[in-house]
Amino acid sequence: MRNIAVILAGGIGARVGGNTPKQLLPLADGHSVLEHAVNAFEQSPHIDEVCIVMHPDYIMHAEQMLLANAWQKVRHIIPGGKERWESSVNAIRAYTQASPKSSPKGKDFNSEEIRPSLQGGAGGRLVDTGVCILLHDAARPFVSQEIIARVCEALEEHEAVTVAIPSTDTVYEMVDGRVARIPQRSTIMRAQTPQAFRLELIAKAYAKALGVDSLTAEACAEAHLPATDDCGIVHEHMPNTPIYIVEGEEQNKKITFKEDI
Repeated sequence: MRNIAVILAGGIGARVGGNTPKQLLPLADGHSVLEHAVNAFEQSPHIDEVCIVMHPDYIMHAEQMLLANAWQKVRHIIPGGKERWESSVNAIRAYTQASPKSSPKGKDFNSEEIRPSLQGGAGGRLVDTGVCILLHDAARPFVSQEIIARVCEALEEHEAVTVAIPSTDTVYEMVDGRVARIPQRSTIMRAQTPQAFRLELIAKAYAKALGVDSLTAEACAEAHLPATDDCGIVHEHMPNTPIYIVEGEEQNKKITFKEDI
């Protein structure tokens, strides 16, 4: 099984404020949010390859980090989309097409190892089924080696794996400004990343969600998905596929606001 970590850094983090995307902001040790996230997967013995999905205007920054940190597992830096799901699809496309392109601004750092075509989408059969893809938000820079190990070990038996922690708060479902339902807290989990899948599965799920035969840029150009979560795509469009949950950690928090840094 080949495990590919995809670091999703395609947004700008508007809620953090300022003119610098949050993935480029420095943490206490001087290294950026993105560097911390990439380092976690670079250092994991369970990860074979890393792909960075970066906002198109800041790809050069990612390339500079690659050189400065001497990352050995980073093979692709590709542009992200306007929405998170678009960045996920861009990464999936890079590994399901015969010649993944990083766009004029992006780079392929290991073109001789590009995998064969996985064309087929919702209806066709994909190849190279031994590839797993771990989709991780760069905004979670404190993901631990233990979490990565648990996800990769679970992928040996399961096609879809996610990370979550129990909710310590009561959660309301709201309709028209009123409480419609109060789920039992014991059944509520807070999702984290990485969310990991067999590449064949997540490619099929997104193709079904988008109503296309393959995840080419042309086929997806006019598509729109109200999705913020890759597991949600699998849960809705591949309903017979169980999504296995591994234990997350409180420290694997998402940086959303300036106060989180």
